[in-house]
Amino acid sequence: MQTSSSQFDTRAVHGGMDGVRASGSHVPVIDFSTTNPLPSVDVGGLSYEELATGHELGDGRSAVYQRLWQPGVARFEEALADLEGTEGAVAFASGMAALAAALIAAASAGRPHIVAVRPLYGGTDHVLESGLLGTRVTWADAAGIGAAIEPDTGLVVVETPANPTLELLDLRRVADAAGDVPLLVDNTFATPVLQRPAEHGATLVLHSATKYLGGHGDVMGGVVAADREWAERLRRVRALTGGLLHPMAAYLLHRGLRTLPIRVRAQQATAAVLAERLASHPAVAGVRYPGLPGQDPQRLLGRQLDGPGSIIALDLAGGYESAARFTEACELVTHAVSLGGVDSLVQHPASLTHRPVAGDAKPDAGVVRLSVGLEHVDDLTSDLMAALDAAAEAGSLAAAPTLADAR
Repeated sequence: MQTSSSQFDTRAVHGGMDGVRASGSHVPVIDFSTTNPLPSVDVGGLSYEELATGHELGDGRSAVYQRLWQPGVARFEEALADLEGTEGAVAFASGMAALAAALIAAASAGRPHIVAVRPLYGGTDHVLESGLLGTRVTWADAAGIGAAIEPDTGLVVVETPANPTLELLDLRRVADAAGDVPLLVDNTFATPVLQRPAEHGATLVLHSATKYLGGHGDVMGGVVAADREWAERLRRVRALTGGLLHPMAAYLLHRGLRTLPIRVRAQQATAAVLAERLASHPAVAGVRYPGLPGQDPQRLLGRQLDGPGSIIALDLAGGYESAARFTEACELVTHAVSLGGVDSLVQHPASLTHRPVAGDAKPDAGVVRLSVGLEHVDDLTSDLMAALDAAAEAGSLAAAPTLADAR
């Protein structure tokens, strides 16, 4: 049995498992029940009221209905909260459902104004810019957060390392600038293996659990780690809007946590080598990776981040033509959205994940995002260098004068 003093890797393996072992099982049993027997009318009514208003399942109560509470989801939440160092966590059907719940909770409390720092994941940027959920946004840089806060500001929203270009923010400074306004940090890229934002002043820690937490490209989910008060508010939104994580997804995400530290560190080790190797190719105008010299000016590595992670952004010299050719020429690396899985993926953010983002905030057309998996570094190097050769050719053709130009 783990204890609160156990090392991180031990907690990742054993978190959320105490009740499982007490039942005589070695791995969690997946309970697909959508409804649950009620001991009595009174107990059923009280249970429903408590769960629908965001409270946790109490002793002697019924779980009532899967939308209100589910044992496998609760196990995953317990394990993730332990790794993030928060009092609780609330899991959802996707990362966007998790973000939506936080925005709805802020707006419904009379604080619909959001201060956000770009860059963010394109879906986050889009929902904030659209105001679809009843919020309105002020975009600010890190230095302007304090000045952007208004009396009805409900959240400050940031992502670090940022998607897709890996800018880093000093979370303690951001939290100080936010003051009494809750700080929501998207921690998807770093995971709790490399960064635990609650230790640096964050109130809510968001994950697209689809990515590293699941780790195998076969499950979708989202989760927010938070203090007890916010967890209750988020559970209430989830109960009323129906954004619950499916039991099978909860099982896979909980299982993913058990290998998370070893996966993240192995992927990071490969990414560090690749970042240096790819920088030498003439098709590459720049490599954005926090572990490279000069890319951590605030010296956050070792203080806030335990490592630079396994996402690399390449800025290709030939612009869009080179970026498109590069992604299409990769063979071992899959051209696909998403990230954080055991296999390497590459995509062009401006055309895909960040397509809805305003033009002045959109990633440059020459930027591609590489999520490094668990393949051998030499095999990845060979594939990526060949793709860069193709990108260089595409860039030179695009730059070459044509007959029409001559006329």
